[in-house]
Amino acid sequence: MLFPKKVKHRKHRKGRLKGDARKGSFVNFGGYGLAVEGNGIISARQIEAARRAIIRYLRKGGKMWIRIFPDRPITRKGQEVPMGGGKGSVDFYAAPVKRGRVIFEIDGIPENQAREALRKAGDKIPLKTKFVKK
Repeated sequence: MLFPKKVKHRKHRKGRLKGDARKGSFVNFGGYGLAVEGNGIISARQIEAARRAIIRYLRKGGKMWIRIFPDRPITRKGQEVPMGGGKGSVDFYAAPVKRGRVIFEIDGIPENQAREALRKAGDKIPLKTKFVKK
């Protein structure tokens, strides 16, 4: 599972995601990509599940690139903890994504197979996704 080796600040503020992606909105490395159609966060577990779905479908053929990295710590307070007492501890890491961001890329296989592999990966992602070509 992906997570940062070292972080400058242990806990982040939530912030707000609005607007379109400025960077990473085009297919750069492969021939086909999977882009998100909404704003939100994708956890490291979800990225790993999508990566496994793609790898299983590709078998030995083709190459895959992951274009996002989960570097945002998401905190949670324990169950039945009373109000106050500060911010909760880090629960998991996530990647914030904006509309149009390409999250996976594939190359080296026919378009119909790439479409199916990326569809399976899109099912693991909590946001609506679309297939994009170079």
